[in-house]
Amino acid sequence: MSAHLGRRLVAELIGTALLVIFGAGALVAALKVGGGQINYAGIGIVALSFALVVAAVIYMFGKTSGAHINPAVTVALAVVRRFPWIEVVPYLVAQAAGAVAGALLVNVMFGKVAVTLNVSGGTVVAPGYTYWQGVLAEGLGTALLLFTIMALAIDRRAPTGWSGLVIGLAVGCEIMVIGPITNGSVNPARTFGPYIATNVFGGSTPWSEYWVYLLGPLAGAVLAALVYDLVAAPRKAEAEEEAAVAPLTAEPEGVQGTLGEVPGPREGGPRHAQREAENPRDRAGEVPGRGEQR
Repeated sequence: MSAHLGRRLVAELIGTALLVIFGAGALVAALKVGGGQINYAGIGIVALSFALVVAAVIYMFGKTSGAHINPAVTVALAVVRRFPWIEVVPYLVAQAAGAVAGALLVNVMFGKVAVTLNVSGGTVVAPGYTYWQGVLAEGLGTALLLFTIMALAIDRRAPTGWSGLVIGLAVGCEIMVIGPITNGSVNPARTFGPYIATNVFGGSTPWSEYWVYLLGPLAGAVLAALVYDLVAAPRKAEAEEEAAVAPLTAEPEGVQGTLGEVPGPREGGPRHAQREAENPRDRAGEVPGRGEQR
């Protein structure tokens, strides 16, 4: 494993840990304040916390690892050839490890009550909804996330500087809609971490529901990435941009192409020779400054 990949994996681990601490942790806090209950306003606060931490992590580590912090994002980008398949498994492992670390810290921070409050801030399908409704909700929520990522972080035509904020807001938006059904995971690692932490601290974990939080996000993410590539055609725009730039960067025929390298004022020609004669210090490699030393 290269050092560069190692740094990116550490960034994914830290970023996913922060997501769980300040996202799932917000759910634990809301339930604790509400005495084990949470109303729709509380869901809005949880959604806002998720939105802010996602935006913050993207601005922290987006230039290092891409700030996927979500296995569904990593897999979807690999499917549309925006991420190398050879690095998918290391990214998934780093994300899972970060989610577990974050969930353990949530339990340490809140104490034993975190285990009983929605499995350490984890996700469960709400009573009155089927598992397949949960899959649909998670798939739609993750599709919104991937559409936003493709448009703001992948497509070259996107305005710069807005990706973190808007992607974070997309996460908050989906939680406000599907939160009452599945707690709004859209991220297999975000569910996995609290489940493991709940087991570690002796709680009861609904592992029988985990497939909902695996199938829904993965299917929604991959489908959204493929549809965006088909409808918005970012690769076609990239090809057109490169074709438009190519004639401007081509060497003019009969000048540089036939005469060889044209010497610049510092590499050859009479001006360079005259300057060397006037200032022999340059030939020894010493460049004079304003004073005696530069």
